[in-house]
Amino acid sequence: MAFNHFDEQGRAIMVDVSGKQPTLRTAVASAKVFLKPETLQAILEGNMAKGDVLGVARLAGIAAAKKTPDLIPLSHPLAIHHAAVDFEADPATGVVRVRATVRAFERTGVEMEAMTSATVAALTIYDMCKGADKSISIGEVMLLYKEGGKSGLFQREETA
Repeated sequence: MAFNHFDEQGRAIMVDVSGKQPTLRTAVASAKVFLKPETLQAILEGNMAKGDVLGVARLAGIAAAKKTPDLIPLSHPLAIHHAAVDFEADPATGVVRVRATVRAFERTGVEMEAMTSATVAALTIYDMCKGADKSISIGEVMLLYKEGGKSGLFQREETA
């Protein structure tokens, strides 16, 4: 398998996408935050000491999508046209599923932007709740969907 992030001497490079035609690219990624059910209940009721946890996490995720090239060394700076972060909360189990969607008309995909967005939103939930719940964990970060470009459509079969 050839790796396109290395030159002939094995040095890391940013892939040259200048010859590719821009197309509409979309990616959806998710992450799960595992909290105590009572912590999630406090979030949903707006009773966390640091304020609106999900509102702040949404903004952090959107900002993270735009900052991805600053965090992932070989990712391309992109003109992102849409970024959104949504949450599905299960109060019985204490699980919050973060879903980040990113869209751009570009020469390369937006998977890293969606993955970064979902991860930073999850980290923000952790940060805003760590004082109340030391057992919080984050996991199951994954690409759920991507379309656009030469590789076409990818859709992960949803898992529970």
